[in-house]
Amino acid sequence: MTNIAKNLADIRSRIFPGVTLVAISKTKPVETILEAYDAGQRVFGENKVQELEAKYEQLPKDIQWHLVGHLQSNKVKYIAPFVSLIHSVDSLKLLQEINKQAQKNNRVIDVLLQIFIAQEETKFGLSFEEADTLLGSDEFKNMNHIRVRGLMGMASNTENMQQVRSEFASLKKKFDQLKSSRTDFDILSMGMSGDYAIAIEEGSTMIRVGSSIFGER
Repeated sequence: MTNIAKNLADIRSRIFPGVTLVAISKTKPVETILEAYDAGQRVFGENKVQELEAKYEQLPKDIQWHLVGHLQSNKVKYIAPFVSLIHSVDSLKLLQEINKQAQKNNRVIDVLLQIFIAQEETKFGLSFEEADTLLGSDEFKNMNHIRVRGLMGMASNTENMQQVRSEFASLKKKFDQLKSSRTDFDILSMGMSGDYAIAIEEGSTMIRVGSSIFGER
């Protein structure tokens, strides 16, 4: 068993049934990703479109690729043919472009709205109010080639785990509120290598783990 296989087994043993593990493979070579694939991992996440596109071409086609990093509208066309889930939708403009490119590829693309819950200005995301406005807009209601499956958020990068827990709890509360009126809402993507255990306790259904699987970058 390689270290990667051991790490994956360890994480899987700690997460609840129904929680999806996304292996964040950014900057990792194809050979390393194949080790995780051989250990049964099928869902991988990348930050950059160019890297995602290159890896898609080289790796087995039963992999589900997620785009987890900030996405620019002009890059959507490169991943629209194959991406399984986009975690980082933070504007109506981006959603419109994803809808347009999905239509060109005759598919419906699943997305998450990225919500800003951290105390750091460097992170992207919509406020709760902006998410409500977007989901209530006529423009959104006329999009037939995207499906908003839920929310994604990143907690503050802090040693204060109480703060992290509180940020995750606030996102879960918003998720539940929106879910009550939206049949497609079933994914709450929160939790990374340093805080996924807390995220799961607070209701996460999808965790994004990189260094705990592949080692430090």
